[in-house]
Amino acid sequence: MSKQKSKKQLSLPLFEELIRLNASMLDEEATWYTPDYITENMIHKFRYYQDAALRFFHYSQTGKEFRYRNINHVLFNMATGSGKTDLMAGLILYLFEEHGYQNFLFLVNTNGVLNKTIDNLTNKASGKYLYTEQIEVDGNRIDIQRVNSFPSNQSKNTIYLKLATVQSVVSDIYTHKENSMGEEDYAKNKVVILGDEAHHYSASTKSEKETEQSWEKAISTILNAREDNRLLEFTATIDLENKNIYEKYKDKVLYRYALDQFIEDKYSKYVKRIQSSNTDLDNMLNVILLSEYRRRYAFEQHKTYIKPVVMFKSQRIDASNEANEKFNDLIDELSVASLKEFINRQEQIITEEDSETLALAYLYYRENNENLAEIVHDIKREFASNRIINANDTSQSGILEKGYYEALNSLESPTNLYRVIFAVAKLTEGWDVLNLYDIVRLSDDPKVSGTKATTMSEAQLIGRGARYNPFLLKGERSFQRRFENGSVDSLILETIHYHTINEPQYLKNLVDSLDEMNLPTGKDTKNPLLDVKVKSAFKKTNVWKYGKVYYNETIEVSDDYYSSLDKYGVDNKSDIVIPYISSMQELGYRDGEIREDYSNAYNLTVEFDQRYLNKVMSRISFYHFNNLKKYIPLLKTREEFFDENWLNIYNRTVYVVVPRTMGSNALTPNEKLYILEKYFLKVAKQIKSGYSKRRGTGKFIGYPIKEYISNYRKRKPNYDTSKMVLDGAPQKVDRYVINEDYFVYDSAIINLTERQLIDRITERVAELKENYSDVYLIRMDENMHRESAKNHKLKLHQFGHGHDEIHLEGFQPDFILYLKNEDYCVQIFIEPKGRNIAEEQWKEDLLTYINENEAEITFEDETEDVKIKGVKFYTMNDERNAVKQIGEIALGKEFKSLSIQS
Repeated sequence: MSKQKSKKQLSLPLFEELIRLNASMLDEEATWYTPDYITENMIHKFRYYQDAALRFFHYSQTGKEFRYRNINHVLFNMATGSGKTDLMAGLILYLFEEHGYQNFLFLVNTNGVLNKTIDNLTNKASGKYLYTEQIEVDGNRIDIQRVNSFPSNQSKNTIYLKLATVQSVVSDIYTHKENSMGEEDYAKNKVVILGDEAHHYSASTKSEKETEQSWEKAISTILNAREDNRLLEFTATIDLENKNIYEKYKDKVLYRYALDQFIEDKYSKYVKRIQSSNTDLDNMLNVILLSEYRRRYAFEQHKTYIKPVVMFKSQRIDASNEANEKFNDLIDELSVASLKEFINRQEQIITEEDSETLALAYLYYRENNENLAEIVHDIKREFASNRIINANDTSQSGILEKGYYEALNSLESPTNLYRVIFAVAKLTEGWDVLNLYDIVRLSDDPKVSGTKATTMSEAQLIGRGARYNPFLLKGERSFQRRFENGSVDSLILETIHYHTINEPQYLKNLVDSLDEMNLPTGKDTKNPLLDVKVKSAFKKTNVWKYGKVYYNETIEVSDDYYSSLDKYGVDNKSDIVIPYISSMQELGYRDGEIREDYSNAYNLTVEFDQRYLNKVMSRISFYHFNNLKKYIPLLKTREEFFDENWLNIYNRTVYVVVPRTMGSNALTPNEKLYILEKYFLKVAKQIKSGYSKRRGTGKFIGYPIKEYISNYRKRKPNYDTSKMVLDGAPQKVDRYVINEDYFVYDSAIINLTERQLIDRITERVAELKENYSDVYLIRMDENMHRESAKNHKLKLHQFGHGHDEIHLEGFQPDFILYLKNEDYCVQIFIEPKGRNIAEEQWKEDLLTYINENEAEITFEDETEDVKIKGVKFYTMNDERNAVKQIGEIALGKEFKSLSIQS
């Protein structure tokens, strides 16, 4: 990602005031959270930032701070693809139920967005309808009626929704046509205006030239028709750098959620650029091969079906239509011979700076050489002319007549077969297709197409395409990325590629535009998969032929098991003691270790009431009832969580450890809130880690090494927007060739800590061989697990009852040291870790628990003489003496001193 420009931080007083209120304990309203009538009547569950945006709006309408200010015009500045329409749908229910609004005017500047929103809010037959089939609030069925004008006599329990383009509404205001809504009609009953893509409605402000019949003035006329009318605007691209726009909106921006935060929160695809000097035809064939590879990869590797969509973007309609014809000819003329010739030619010109993803696609087709005839047949079917949408009609009616509108807005549907779109500008806004994976920028004239205005439009299109595709994986959908960057899965199934022309000024402007949008991206450079193979010499040994690796068995857990919080490892009997300093740090699950001096301290009782509990529960999305119920199936109500069987908060005292210099009345309301929030976050973490459908037992199963240890492929991480960091320190991951016979694989792709562990064990192999005829170190890489469906069994799980923290999910230690002599076999689990190990201390506790509770361990085959052991985490320079512990386990004594320490 290119370097971000330094910009002056602009003050947004309303937003900043709401942030302060959200963190305060000023009044009851500050404890408000998304009501059940919204969560129960909407298809999608609100994400944390949508909850926050709704909460901020609620504050602005009900808070005593705003009682005499009439906050009637606000703007939500939220990232492209972040679910603004979902938020609008929730706001409609909120304003109806809490404030009695029945009339809603939805405004947008294009028919495309309008028709999409009609489906979202009123068409129950649409797959994109946002409400449940029947909307009920307080036992009353609520009806949403689409209208052209708001009725004079309004029915109870009815929401009236007028959806229109801003052009038509403005025309009605100024021309006073028959059967249209004029200014006086918006004064009869209070109205909420929902203005989507709101950056279009400030042209007059931006130019400082107010016209008599501007969109901006018309919207203002409707808003001011009554004091209780409301205007809620939504946009991802407000230009606050413009001084006039800033002055208009500085006190109206109610909530902000930036695009880079959206991507950081994993709600989007990764974004990569493929820069090429190829002809348009070669780029077309490249993207066909990449798109088809994605489709095949999803099915062959994950048994799931996705339909990757390709968009070809031109600057001119005639150029786009011409490209469409060339594309059809390309598909018609494609043959096995021409495909082979193309791949051979492309591979010869690939350099290290070229796309790694295309290289993977080429490799796939080369490895499937015998099936190329079938592949070409599939390509001709998948990319046939009847599966192409040309969205370049000069009028919206052309798209509607051809049935393309419905097709464009249902591209994720299994019954929708379209794979390709040719377009110029119509799809820049309002288009929310999720399975768009490739956008190809056709060359046109770079002198014309490389302008800043053009590249900003393209950056916005890339942002829309970055929406995450919630494809099925193991029968489940997720609306966040599931793979780490750098894995083959993320590159193919969780990345959108923008295929650009390789023209310097155009690229500079594009990168600048991406930076202005806070859209993290980078060039997709070559980073090939590396083969990691089991050594042929090891495959000749008896350990390979007859040896086993051991992991404990799991059993199913019923919901009835989770009858109280102690089943999750939560102590709900003792008083609660929280250090003062750490409670004042930034809250989160990954707090670092904080050194505190409490040599002269005492326990101060934290006095609080129900308001504080409500506030904490509303601020932490984990405790919203629909989520909490997933982890505590027997919980009946949110309020029950406080009772004796669960958190038991009323029968326990909360103390904070403070220095003697702090008096008994020193805690402010906000400090009390932070202290409680610190505790609630800890409990949330314990509940999440303690809940599982399965739990471990002390029975260990032997899995044949030759069936579970296998060759695999992996790539070195290749981040161009960040450095590989482990616990705050750069940790380069590289491939190391390991020739020693005792190491099972020919190489390992590991970080510096892991390499150091291998080196230190290498130094002790000779001593180990004095006691064991077989000494082998096995790297248990996650990629090896993914290549074999069976290897999900190879996890170590907690068993017994002696664990301070309960984590039922299990984990795979990175290394196994396998030792065998004539009498018995020893299997030692080893896990390297960085310096900050507090977050995963439970793993080390499980490794040491094995050693201290041998009596609880049994084996499937009772005749086997096996010892299962674990050691403390190995850290850099072995600060925890893991190698010393290995010697004590394996030899009954410490290893001999080495003259030269690694």
